[in-house]
Parts: sequence; C-alpha cells; structure tokens
Amino acid sequence: MTTSVLNLIDGQWVGEPDTERRNPARPDQIVSMSPRSDAASVDDALVAAQQAQPAWAALPPPARGAVLLDAADLLRSRQPEVARDLVLEEGKTLTEAMGEVRRAIDVLRYFGSQGWALGGDVLPSSVAGTTVFTRSEPIGIAALITPWNFPIAIPAWKAAPALISGNAVVLKPAGLTSLSATHLARALVDAGLPAGVLNVVHGQGSVIGDALARDTRVGALSFTGSTAVGLGLHEVLSQRRARVQLEMGGKNGYLVLDDADPVAAAQVVAAGAFSLTGQACTATSRVYCTPGIRDEFVAALVKASERFVPGDGLEPSTGMGPVVSEQQLRVDLDAIRRALEQGAAVAAGGTESGGLLLPPTVLTDVAHDFDVARNEVFGPVLAVIGVDDYDEGLALINDSQYGLTAGICTTSLRAAHDFAARVQVGVVKANRPTTGLDLNVPFGGVKDSSTNTFREQGPNAVDFYTWSKTVYMGYE
Repeated sequence: MTTSVLNLIDGQWVGEPDTERRNPARPDQIVSMSPRSDAASVDDALVAAQQAQPAWAALPPPARGAVLLDAADLLRSRQPEVARDLVLEEGKTLTEAMGEVRRAIDVLRYFGSQGWALGGDVLPSSVAGTTVFTRSEPIGIAALITPWNFPIAIPAWKAAPALISGNAVVLKPAGLTSLSATHLARALVDAGLPAGVLNVVHGQGSVIGDALARDTRVGALSFTGSTAVGLGLHEVLSQRRARVQLEMGGKNGYLVLDDADPVAAAQVVAAGAFSLTGQACTATSRVYCTPGIRDEFVAALVKASERFVPGDGLEPSTGMGPVVSEQQLRVDLDAIRRALEQGAAVAAGGTESGGLLLPPTVLTDVAHDFDVARNEVFGPVLAVIGVDDYDEGLALINDSQYGLTAGICTTSLRAAHDFAARVQVGVVKANRPTTGLDLNVPFGGVKDSSTNTFREQGPNAVDFYTWSKTVYMGYE
C-alpha cells in the first residue's frame, strides 16, 4: 500500500505527491509518494512560521513542554506502525527501527521535561540596589535539514530543543525518508502544536535547502549530511551572519591493542561497522590493529560479521538491512573495487548478493593511504590496517580530515585514558562500538565533521536555538 506524504504548512497538509520512494529490500514496492516542492512552498512555510512564532514563544515553557510530552505519548502508541514504515522506506531491521522510534519518543520526553528547567542566571551587581539576571530568548525561526539514515530520530533531536526554546521550525526531511519524518510531525500536530509552529517542506535539497539558507527570516539552520553540502550551506549563512550548526561526515577509526581479547574486540568492532548497514556517520570504517593480536582478531572479525545477514528488515532472520539506494550501493562497490586495485584483499563479503543487499565486507592488507582508509564510504565496508604499536595507531587515527568518533579496545586504563585525551574526535569509545550515544550527552565532532560550535543533544542543545540577554534591574 502506497502512502501519500504532504507538506505541512500553517497547520494544513498540502502539496501534490509526485515523487515515489521504493522499498530498498523490495524495489518493486512503492512505499510513499511525496511532493517535489519549490521555493514558493518555502516562502509559504516561512510566512506561517513568522506569524506563529511570537504566540508560541509567549507560552510558558512548561506549556510548550506539555505539547512535546503529549506528542511522545502519541508516538509511543503508534510505535509499531511507525517502525514498520521506517523499515519499508529506509531499510533498517525492525529491531533497529523500533529502537530509533523509541529514541525519538525519549527525545521528545527529555526536552518536554526541560520546559520546567529553562531559565537564566541571577548574578551579583557592583551597583547597590541592582539585580543582574540573564534571559534566554528564542532565535525566531529555525530551519532543519535532516538526512535519510535516522529519518525520525534526527528530526526529533533537532526539532525538540528548537520548539521548547520558543522557536518556530521549518523542517526539510531527506527525500528518501519523507514518511518517517511525517510521523513525527503528525504526532506533534495531533498533540496540539499550534498551526505554523512546525512546517515541513519536502523536495530536493538543492532547491529547498538553498532557499532556506538564503532567506533572512531564518535565524538559525541546523544541518546533518555530507561535508560538501554542509560547507556550502555554511558559506551562505555566514555571509549574512546567521547561526549555523553542521554535523557532517566521518571516517571513524578504531584501535585494537595486543592486550585486548580478540573475540570481544571483534564483536565490538563488527557492531560499530555493520549494524545499521554501516549507514551511520558514527560507524566504524577503519580499524588499526597491533601485530600480536592481528591474525586472531581478523579471524574473529570475519566470524562476527557472519551474524549480519543482509535481507528484508521485516524478516526475523535478517541481521542487517539493505543498502538504502542504487546510488549508495554504487558508492560502496566502487570503494571496494578501488581498494582491490590498490592492493587490498577481501576477507569477507565484497560483492552484492542480489538487489541492494551487500554483505558485511572486511578488507585486509589495507594501507593507511588507500582511498578506502581515507574517504567516507557510508556502507558496510571495513578496512583493517596493521600498525606496529599504540602510538602509530593513534597517530593514524588522527591523520584524517574528519573527527567525529573513535574507539580503542584495550584492558589498559592508562592506554584508554591517554587515547581519550589525545584522539582528535568529538566522541570517544573505549571497549564499546563507535555507534550509539545517550540522548543526555553532547554530540558533535571536530575538523570537517562539524562546525564544532554548538553541540546537539543533552541539556545544552537549546543553546543553539537561543540567544542570551543580560538585564540590570534597579529597585532603589
């Protein structure tokens, strides 16, 4: 059954669905149809947001929070249906999809509860009879551009802090996953979010994203996606001094030391590399291993990869979903082909197994200067690279244009703490997969992975969507 997805503008579902999205596991099945909107739709959404924002900001924060909390309850009641649709359009396994919807629910609850905690600081004044305090004011209109790989969780963790802070939002979801984002929007609307406070515009990123970035009514833009697109948006927004938050690419490295258990290390690395079909900005894509454990680790890694059997995410036997699209599959296969041309060997996987199914691929005999060790692939492709010792491994992990996540497997507290201190990334994992992050902690990277200014998630996520005002109040 095909679902029609519409734009949400000023509380109304509008637009002409003309763009199809097919199930990556069953390409003959059309999952949804969505509009290919233009700049005029963006203008309509911004007009609605501009009109609705002052009244929304005037509501007490606990009242705004109540809407988010009610939306979380609605989404919880719809979780099985929403997760199934997520599987159909993005390809995750049902277990992964249920977990992602749960993440969106928890994000709404977390920021909904923040309505009782928002406020400024009271500070001493050098002037008698004077109190100094700060106020956090909403930016006004926040534009959100979100990717296909976490199609409901990322829109939730961007929209929730923006909304609780008193902003109106214009959301541009990824074209491949318009249905999942619509489920989030519908829950907020059904929970009583006033018309115009949240607007959703579907269409091509080059059209919708560019219109949002250039419009002076947009006070802040938060983007998750490729580094090339993010840096282009940053240039446009910086020219007009608008606030911009970018979370972009990653080439996440893992260091496995001789003192680690090879089987346990392989399980950790495989989970970080192959869960979510490797289609996560935090996925492990290169692993550096010291000599004493290398052969045992590679053998265990190949064995660990076998549980990620690719298939339809709705089938219980499936351990890993399909690649999201033909275009992404070509990127994955081209990366493998180029690695083999440069001298790599295939220890597991390496070729598609039908349709958009690509088994977990483990490449060995990889050198640090191979393309597959330098460039983001965004698929279930893992490069194993030998290093002589800890210092070389750390240096090579840091020798990257990206700096999102990194990990180390070791039983040495000294090595783990030294790694955490010296590795140049935003998120460090010791003896844990690089994927996965608690919602109450900051998320972001350095180098070409992020603007490295305002972090997403956690109690300080609202900082991006607010500005601080200092007030001197004399009473004598």
